[in-house]
Amino acid sequence: MSLLCVRVKKAKLHGPPDKFNAYVTLKVQNVKSTTITVRGNLPCWEQDFMFEISHLDSSLVVELWNKGLIWDTMIGTTLISLDRIPQSDQEGSGHWLHLDSELLMREEEICGTSTPTSHQVLLDTRFELPFDIPEDEAQYWTRKLDRINTMHIHGQEEIQRSMPSVPSQCSLDDQDSVVDDQDGYYRSEISTRPPRYHNTPQNNSSVHQYPIGRLPHQSLSRDSLQSFELDDRETRAGSPADGHFSSSGNTSQASSQVSPEHTAHRPPPSPLQPGGEEDEEEEEEAEKGRHSPTGSNKDLKDSSVLLLSPAVDMLFEDGSPPCSPSIVRWLKAYNRVRVQLSNVRNDTKPVFSHPPFLLFFCFSGSHHAKMVKKKLHLHCVYILNIMPVLHKRQPIPLVSELSMIQSRKAGLATHTSHNDEELKMHVYRKTVQALIYPISCTTPHHFQVWTATAPTYCYECEGLLWGLARQGMRCAECGVKVHEKCQDLLNADCLQRAAEKSSKCGAEDRTEHIITAMKDCMKIRERNKPEIFEEIRKVFGVTKRVHAQHMKTIKQIVLDGTSKWSAKITVNVVSAQGLQAKDRTGSSDPYVSLQVGKNKKRTKTVYSNLNPVWDQAFSFECHNSSDRMKLRVWDEDNDIKSRMKQRLKRESDDFLGQTIIEVRTLSGEMDIWYNLEKRTDRSAVSGAIRLQISVEVEGEEKVAPYHVQYTCLHECMFDYSTYVEGGGVVKVPGAHGEDAWKVYFDDLQQDIVDEFAMRYGIESIYQAMTQFSCLSSKSLLSGLPAVMSTLLANINAFFAHPTASTNATAQDRFIASNFGRDRFVKILDQLHNSLRIELSMYRNNFPAGSKPRLLDLKSTVDLLTSITFFRLKVLEVQSPPRASQVVRDCVKACLTSTYDFIFNNCLELYNSQFQPALPQESQHGQQGPSIQNLDFWPKLITLIVSIIEEDKTSYTPIINQFPQELDVGKVSAEVMWTLFAQDMKSTLEDHEPQQKCKPAEYMNLLFKVKWLHSEYVQDLPAFVHTVPQYPAWFLPFILAWLAENEEVSLEFMHGALERDKREGFQQTSEHALFSSSVVDIFTQLNQSFEIIKKLDCLDPIVVAQYNTRFAKTISRVLLQYCTLLSKSFTSYCEKEKTPCVLMNNVHQMRVLLERTFESMGAKQLDTEAAAVLNELQVKLNSVLNNFSAMFGASFQARLNGCMHQMAAILCQKKGQPSPNTAEADADTVLRPLMEFLDAKLSIFADVCEKTILKRILKELWKMVLSSLEKTIVLPQSNDSLGAQLLTAAKGLSNLKGGGDPKTLSPKQCMILDTGLEAIKQYFHAGGSGLKRTMVETSPELASLRHALSLYSQSTDALIKTFITTQHAQGSGVEKAIGEAVVQIDMVPGKDRKVNVRVIVVNDMKWKTSGMFRPFVELTMAGPFLADKKRKFATKSKNNSFTANFNEAFQFLLGKESPDFYELQVTVKDYCFGRPDRMVGTAVVQLRDMAGRKTGVFWCPLGPRIHTDETGLTVVRILSQRPADDVAKEFVKLKSETRPVEEGR
Repeated sequence: MSLLCVRVKKAKLHGPPDKFNAYVTLKVQNVKSTTITVRGNLPCWEQDFMFEISHLDSSLVVELWNKGLIWDTMIGTTLISLDRIPQSDQEGSGHWLHLDSELLMREEEICGTSTPTSHQVLLDTRFELPFDIPEDEAQYWTRKLDRINTMHIHGQEEIQRSMPSVPSQCSLDDQDSVVDDQDGYYRSEISTRPPRYHNTPQNNSSVHQYPIGRLPHQSLSRDSLQSFELDDRETRAGSPADGHFSSSGNTSQASSQVSPEHTAHRPPPSPLQPGGEEDEEEEEEAEKGRHSPTGSNKDLKDSSVLLLSPAVDMLFEDGSPPCSPSIVRWLKAYNRVRVQLSNVRNDTKPVFSHPPFLLFFCFSGSHHAKMVKKKLHLHCVYILNIMPVLHKRQPIPLVSELSMIQSRKAGLATHTSHNDEELKMHVYRKTVQALIYPISCTTPHHFQVWTATAPTYCYECEGLLWGLARQGMRCAECGVKVHEKCQDLLNADCLQRAAEKSSKCGAEDRTEHIITAMKDCMKIRERNKPEIFEEIRKVFGVTKRVHAQHMKTIKQIVLDGTSKWSAKITVNVVSAQGLQAKDRTGSSDPYVSLQVGKNKKRTKTVYSNLNPVWDQAFSFECHNSSDRMKLRVWDEDNDIKSRMKQRLKRESDDFLGQTIIEVRTLSGEMDIWYNLEKRTDRSAVSGAIRLQISVEVEGEEKVAPYHVQYTCLHECMFDYSTYVEGGGVVKVPGAHGEDAWKVYFDDLQQDIVDEFAMRYGIESIYQAMTQFSCLSSKSLLSGLPAVMSTLLANINAFFAHPTASTNATAQDRFIASNFGRDRFVKILDQLHNSLRIELSMYRNNFPAGSKPRLLDLKSTVDLLTSITFFRLKVLEVQSPPRASQVVRDCVKACLTSTYDFIFNNCLELYNSQFQPALPQESQHGQQGPSIQNLDFWPKLITLIVSIIEEDKTSYTPIINQFPQELDVGKVSAEVMWTLFAQDMKSTLEDHEPQQKCKPAEYMNLLFKVKWLHSEYVQDLPAFVHTVPQYPAWFLPFILAWLAENEEVSLEFMHGALERDKREGFQQTSEHALFSSSVVDIFTQLNQSFEIIKKLDCLDPIVVAQYNTRFAKTISRVLLQYCTLLSKSFTSYCEKEKTPCVLMNNVHQMRVLLERTFESMGAKQLDTEAAAVLNELQVKLNSVLNNFSAMFGASFQARLNGCMHQMAAILCQKKGQPSPNTAEADADTVLRPLMEFLDAKLSIFADVCEKTILKRILKELWKMVLSSLEKTIVLPQSNDSLGAQLLTAAKGLSNLKGGGDPKTLSPKQCMILDTGLEAIKQYFHAGGSGLKRTMVETSPELASLRHALSLYSQSTDALIKTFITTQHAQGSGVEKAIGEAVVQIDMVPGKDRKVNVRVIVVNDMKWKTSGMFRPFVELTMAGPFLADKKRKFATKSKNNSFTANFNEAFQFLLGKESPDFYELQVTVKDYCFGRPDRMVGTAVVQLRDMAGRKTGVFWCPLGPRIHTDETGLTVVRILSQRPADDVAKEFVKLKSETRPVEEGR
């Protein structure tokens, strides 16, 4: 069917719940509807929508949007073809639809969607029959519609193309349509909450969709139809001109029956032309047309007019219609009236100009509801519910009822009045009336002190006037009586009041006298102020002739005064808010008293309520325009105190507040909040009261409210002064003082609007808000932001600052204003968006070179701040966007676009600003960055710096309203750096694989980036506590530069070394003992490191990589230098000075390396780099040790010669030791050595660094002591140790009685001891040489002393020393020759016996060609065994490699502990006729028994025993005692080894 019903149920959104605040938009045939917004990823709406469909070849567009703070983003969309939607009268479960993210367009029309998303929405769509139709009628209309829908009319496409689209169900007067918000991104948050004092439409249009039930009815009468026409006209005037879609609103009298496009150019009717007579004539013409066979509209010139009468028979050609004849007659009458309305407008297009549509009029209001349809040359359907319900005839006001209803919703003056000529003419007349006899120039009262002789009451406050105690004031002209304190509150004109009183009392002469005085006042006014009447004439464009006629009429109206004035006033006291608490219970019992003239009425009492609701209406008839409506709120009291007070005073109840309204200020229908005011200074008053007032002034039934009239006057005055007088430039009056913001025009024009406001009760705040509304359309002009900022600041102060008379909140006071809450909020929202857009291009709109525009920029920010203050304090919005944050966002947006511009036009801008003298040919080039070079980036940095500096110097001092929150210069630097960093990082990532530029170029660019960051970025709050990222971008390129620098350093080192060689390694100066090559190498390395330090990198990871790479460079260069020196160092040892210089060089490298280590961070240096440098120090130290050893080895030959000379001298020293001659003998013996050392060390002291000299002394010390021990104390041959011991043993056995043993005598030992002390003193040199601790603890000295000490010990002591020190004689056997198993038993008793049993020898390895006869030889070694048997042997076994012996032997130990004895097991091969050969040996020390009495030992056999230096020294000393059998046996035992040729 043609009535499309859509129910939006719910959706499934992919994402976190806090991400979505979604709403659904439905679009079909230029109609748009929107749901409410629901938060979460599973929103549920359950909202119904209805659309009237004109044709079925289109689609329903479903869009799902996510509401944002600034702008909304679309989540997804889908299309539903109308021809696929089923017909149903019942709601279904719906279908899940998958949403796409893109719309496909074809010839500017939507043809499909693409790019699926994961979001879904659940919709129920169906075509539905009209409501309340019986089943038989539904079937009937279904059949008829099927027939119509199958028709195909030729030329239909041409007809439809010629007709404009009609928004079928849109209510054009819906001020809360979504279209209203299309111009701005920001939608006020408060608009979704209805106010407390009167009902206003909410911002979301989904609240006003078609209801599911029966549609509302409308009244049918000629007046109501005329009212409908006026409503439609008002709706068109107030509809947005640029809205493509209109929201679907409630069906009303103005429900889109006329397309806005059809009436856009229709001339308005004359404001002075009467309408009743024309209507009668039009009705007669329509009646004639109805009876004409051809219908109305002669010759059918306009085929778009729909006449239902001629088509009735054709409509029901297949039978009688299913409706009553009365409905058909009503339809004919309606069509006649419609034709009349069409002819009245004198337009070629009538009211219902829709030829391609079939109109179905759905009647609902009767129990037997019927349908009527007409068949035309079309096949589409258009449904409209217009069935009225007859009501009492109502008057037709100048402002339509619908607009009045809307005024109640959105406040007064909800639309502009430029196109309403009738209203403008009425405002012109009322303005002239206010100016010809203004209140400001009326005759004042002539008050005199007056004493009442009878109780009289004050005209103003109704207080008692009686006697001398309560004297009052009485006007001598009009006779009004008031208190002295109330005389200033009386603002009525004395002459008019007197004339009224005289005319009623019959004093005709006095009346004529007063009228004459009034005429004179008006003549004087007209003569003295002709320019003010000429100005108002020009403003409203009235001719002089018409103006003169109106002046006469208006003067007569003024002269008539109140005698011919009459009005009916209906006041509905709705409610009050925020009243004072007068009772002890903290509440009040309020009621309201009303008085108009002498008529008084009161409301009911609402008990114990400070926010009462009365909702009571009262009617008054007023015949005096100077009367005032006095409304007072009281607290009812019924206690005894109140009753006593009532007897003494007229007022017994507590006063809660009052408001006095001039009757002349009332007109039309008004829904207004009035603030309650004090009666005296001592009154405690607060709150406001809401009144709904309807005024019908006789002769002015069509009058709009005075606030609407003032809006028209103000807007006309503003347009005249701006466009006619100012040429499009708003005139800013040069007013000064506290009330300068209340001056809106020049003096003449200001007098006009002020007089009108004073005459008709227009509040000053309403004037200010109207002026702000006018200025908001011109907010971008120079000078206006400051005016608007001041104006809005005073508006804020009016509402937000509390007063002593009321404790109502700022929001309550704002809602109580007559301007209209939603209207002003919408103005602020649109202005806020406009200002944001303006600030988002502040560099273009407010150039730094224009001081006036900079002041406008400052004022624009002030205006934004005032808007934020209004939202926060007046609207009480929770956490509105802060002005500083809004300005910051705008500045960021502007800077973002600025950066994009300079990035895309970098070369051109750079050349024009910094190189304007270059020829044009050189200025053309690549605008963007290139991978081939880096020329683009320095220029871009220069442009960025110029922008930041301009923001710092020009814009930061201007936008200084938020010093703690916003600094434009800092924001500029932050945004520019952020965008620059993104592009810089991306470019360097592209450069990294190829690196077509030189590393030095990247290094130079890094320095420029570092300068930009350190100069403008590093101190910003967003970056002050963060590590900059730019060093990481350049890391690969810096490492490449360091690698390149390493090769340069190596090349430089080779050159420096070669140059130093040619110069002979000369010292650089007297005080510098090293050569120039070291200085040159570290100079170059320090220069490289200084470059790295200048990078000032704060990223520890990047710095670690820098340092590590540079440390490796240092290590490679220095080690390469040392390697080159090592190759030729031995060749320089012959020269005594050159090796010293070379060692000084290495030492100096260590010193400089330590300084480099300190400069690189020392302990703060990263682990890897520190490890590299520490390892380098160790290697350099090893190089020095090697050089020292090599240099010391060069003196070994000459030192050996000195030792031989000393040995020869020492051999001559014989006899008994004498301490007296020991020192002299020592000097004689040491003379050759000392002469040699003096000669060398005197040279080294001059050419060596102190450290190097100590190293040489240390090497000489070691060499001297070693030579003494090896040459003199324990002379050695070139044979191995075993050969030496064997030779010594053989020599001992072969000595004859006359041989001289080679041993030191006690005297010689004493001489050597004394000489050692002299050598120690020499090398210590009183602290200048080696340290005493080093000398005393040197192993060479200990070894020599030990050797000398052993010379004086006995054989038993030496053997004991050997056993106690040699614990590993049998260990270290890599390949065991066999394994001997022995059992040792410690026999208890005084005899100290030890039983040893040889059990078995396993797995003996012995190669022999003959017979193998192994046996075991056991030898007990230890002290004090000279008189005991020390050796036993087992029997031999024949050819047995695993021999079982099982033989036991017993040894006797000496007097020492068993720990000082050992058992040596030796396996030998028995040989007849020649010495036995040893197969293997092992040692078992008795200390291993560890207190046990018995133990079995598995002893691996080795080829020989193992001894250390002490054991070797003991054996050497024992070998020099040939007369001692125990010594000879012990030396032979320890020196015996397995033969190499084994058993062969």
